[in-house]
Amino acid sequence: MLAKYAMREDFSRGRKYPEKEHPYRNIYQRDRDRIIHSAAFRKLEFKTQVFVFHEDDYYRTRLTHTIEVAQIARTIARTLNLNEDLAEAIALIHDLGHTPFGHAGEDALNNLMKDHGGFNHNIQTLRIIEVLEERYPDFPGLNLTWEVREGVAKHSTNFDVSPKLLEYEPDKKATLEAQIVDLADEIAYNNHDLDDGLTSGLIKKEDIEQIQLWQQILKSYDFSKLSQRKQHYLIIRQLINIFVTDLIEESKNRLKKFSIQSLEDVRKCEEKIIAFSSQMTEKRKELLNFLDQNLYKHFRVIRMADKAKRFIQDLFCIYRDNPQTLPKEFQEKMKKEDKYVVICDYIAAMTDRSCLDEHKRLFDPYEKV
Repeated sequence: MLAKYAMREDFSRGRKYPEKEHPYRNIYQRDRDRIIHSAAFRKLEFKTQVFVFHEDDYYRTRLTHTIEVAQIARTIARTLNLNEDLAEAIALIHDLGHTPFGHAGEDALNNLMKDHGGFNHNIQTLRIIEVLEERYPDFPGLNLTWEVREGVAKHSTNFDVSPKLLEYEPDKKATLEAQIVDLADEIAYNNHDLDDGLTSGLIKKEDIEQIQLWQQILKSYDFSKLSQRKQHYLIIRQLINIFVTDLIEESKNRLKKFSIQSLEDVRKCEEKIIAFSSQMTEKRKELLNFLDQNLYKHFRVIRMADKAKRFIQDLFCIYRDNPQTLPKEFQEKMKKEDKYVVICDYIAAMTDRSCLDEHKRLFDPYEKV
């Protein structure tokens, strides 16, 4: 039932370490299950999306965001007759390498590692699934298929600047399934960050009402009998629906426009095939600018980010200057790997909660170590 240009299981480049495949789960379903059972995936529950986890029980975490991306990606892939299992696996893995405290944590680690290769959460995701996860006796990492790993390498990244990603053919476009995840990610965080911003009170309803997309929905429904909370949820749902519908229709148009008949056509195409229409692109920019100014640059969010960077910098400097403060297994790793890389791996794997607890143990004189 898959389209001719979908990524089929029998076209896969396989795994780095040969394995006997499962009798009733295809290779991408098996990848999905390995991701879900990984330690790094479970830790996403206590990693920041926008709001630090203890701010409130309601707000998205990196885990709930990931689940929402997977749900949107599956819908788009199914509608376009693409490989839903591959799209789901890439969606579930796409944020595995995120640090505690979201992009603030990533910025802090990138600055601290600037003389040692820097830090990028996509590259860290690949390091987790290829090296750091220790679950199987016959190989390091999760031994996922090439196509899932390629989806990570080419996820919203300037992948051509890093020699670490050259094996994933940066001169070729990613599969359509990977392209879907890129924009499913954007749809999820735009709309759900907006939802969290409204719920927190950082975004005011009267301000968002000036946005074109918001006005478009207000004109389409009779909100007079709905409570403000129901209005809020209805509009967020409709926003997601508008984005997804536009993406599907524009992608269908592009498949015809570029005469895409095979997977090779996808890889050779100079433009991305999965895309929004030009009209939606303009409306998207307006919403992105609004979120940037009214949520991401809100003084409370900036305060949280600034505090997070200081926590990470404090821990990094302590471990760097006195590696004996690290757990034994990481001290052992330093005998084989660069000290800075080991410290970076250790901090990047922390959740918000474990990072805060560790900072308290090391800096609060009244806290037991």
